[in-house]
Amino acid sequence: MASVKELTLRAAGTSEVAAVLEFWQGAAENDSRPADSATAVAALVARDPEALILALDDGEIVGTIIAGWDGWRCHLYRLAVAPHRRRSGIGARLIAAAEERFRDLGGSRADAMVLDANERAHGIWDAHGYARQNEWSRWVKSII
Repeated sequence: MASVKELTLRAAGTSEVAAVLEFWQGAAENDSRPADSATAVAALVARDPEALILALDDGEIVGTIIAGWDGWRCHLYRLAVAPHRRRSGIGARLIAAAEERFRDLGGSRADAMVLDANERAHGIWDAHGYARQNEWSRWVKSII
């Protein structure tokens, strides 16, 4: 197993969509959200080829984060780390890579989409300076 320093962090390619979806089945929080699809992930990679960041250990996906930039704000989604690799610094490296991307794009503030019930994830976001913003609510509508 590679140390966190030896991990490769890079953008996902379209050929990796199936592997990312498989990874998310076991490593990501999948409640209270629409199911991921190959079409949606491929569209993300096609629209913004640098947004989906992978952490790889000898070619195996061990972590992901989506660092979405809409030209105005910076949005973080799908931070996931392989269960057997959690608490080893992979999530921290992914968050740092996303924030670096945002700074390079001229972003000034990032938000992270984290389910209230996903208490296991709250600690990493808090440890990296993110705080719940109680005065805002996320309003959602399915359009498919």
